[in-house]
Amino acid sequence: MLLSEIASRSALPLPEKDCEIERLATLDSAKEGELSFFHSEKYLSQLSATKASAVILEERYAQRLPKGCIALVTNEPYLKLALVSALFAHTLGVSSDEPLLAEGCEIDPSVRFGRAVKVGRGTVLMAGSYIGDGVEIGEDCVIHPNVTIYHGSRIGDRCTIHSGTVIGSDGYGFAHTADGRHIKIHQLGNAILEDDVEIGANCCIDRGAIGDTVIRRGSKIDNLVQIGHNCDIGENSLIVAQVGISGSSILGRNVVMGGQSATAGHLKIGDFATVAARGGVTKSLEGGKIYGGFPAVELRVWRRMQAALSRLAKKRA
Repeated sequence: MLLSEIASRSALPLPEKDCEIERLATLDSAKEGELSFFHSEKYLSQLSATKASAVILEERYAQRLPKGCIALVTNEPYLKLALVSALFAHTLGVSSDEPLLAEGCEIDPSVRFGRAVKVGRGTVLMAGSYIGDGVEIGEDCVIHPNVTIYHGSRIGDRCTIHSGTVIGSDGYGFAHTADGRHIKIHQLGNAILEDDVEIGANCCIDRGAIGDTVIRRGSKIDNLVQIGHNCDIGENSLIVAQVGISGSSILGRNVVMGGQSATAGHLKIGDFATVAARGGVTKSLEGGKIYGGFPAVELRVWRRMQAALSRLAKKRA
């Protein structure tokens, strides 16, 4: 839609010039014809280099925009993002059409499809599953009973998804008004599983807010795992039961997350790192090391800390 229409419908000032906007995008990924937003100084370098046609931001940062980029000025950029996101949200409905099925698929009669679904050769869809609009499932996959795959999700080849799991549900994103109301940020990205991924039972993998949530090839996820929006789980990673990974966390390849461990959001864990059971990751971690405790430190350090506390407690007993 036209930028002027977006501004009008979101209580933003009308832009000095107009252009067609196709979608929302992050500052670093935006291209011509896309609208972005800026609300944190840690993204200043991305602001000055963005290719977006327009950016929602505070007036004090407008001069940092590249030449030709249109400023939509507001003192509440995050809240305005929430209002704009509603204009680009997927239209939900119950209509369906026949999926495009490749040779050798086995589909239980109780499976429900949305519109424009594609299923690859040899894939098995078991009873009670729902496959939403525009979902693409690759070859030789097994979707166990009562799996829900939301619209736009993409599943690679040879993936297994166990019962009760939800792929592509909305990430937990809200902007807040001055009087304390919470305004939903509509989640416009997708959830992507690359080839040879296995997801356990009763897991929840959120779709991205603007970009995508990605589970990279060869990763194996245990039961009862929550992965937040815009996470990127590296190749061949192992995520054990009851792990929680907060939004926009990036895990390198072959990362191991022990049972009931968790991360804060917007951090990175390096390749071949291991977080022991119940470890709480509060900041980015280097690869190739084993971590434990809360906040997570190298496991050998954590063990010495526990031993020292134990000796101190015995002395005071």
